[in-house]
Amino acid sequence: MPELPEVETVRTGLSRSWIGKRIEGVELRREGLRFPFPEGLEKRLTGQKITDIRRRAKYLLIDLDNDDILLSHLGMSGKWTLDASECDGKHDHVVIHLDDGSMSVYNDPRRF
Repeated sequence: MPELPEVETVRTGLSRSWIGKRIEGVELRREGLRFPFPEGLEKRLTGQKITDIRRRAKYLLIDLDNDDILLSHLGMSGKWTLDASECDGKHDHVVIHLDDGSMSVYNDPRRF
């Protein structure tokens, strides 16, 4: 499991890449990770602008301009890939398309 300094490093990297960008689309490639994804999550996130990324313990709190907060936890082996050019891996579970044409992928090989 990533320790606090590693989660902070991920927060910093995501902040540089995501803050100020709008989510153009979301692909959820499974029913959920630790818990089921809320119904309609893709639609709820699409069109929202990312205003800040904070950390609370080992959770990443991604603030959106509609006052929603997207909660992310890296688990034991999860990672966010920034500016991914492809996402065909069987462990690529969440894909976020941003308004600058980039996409970020959440990958976790411990989710079967």
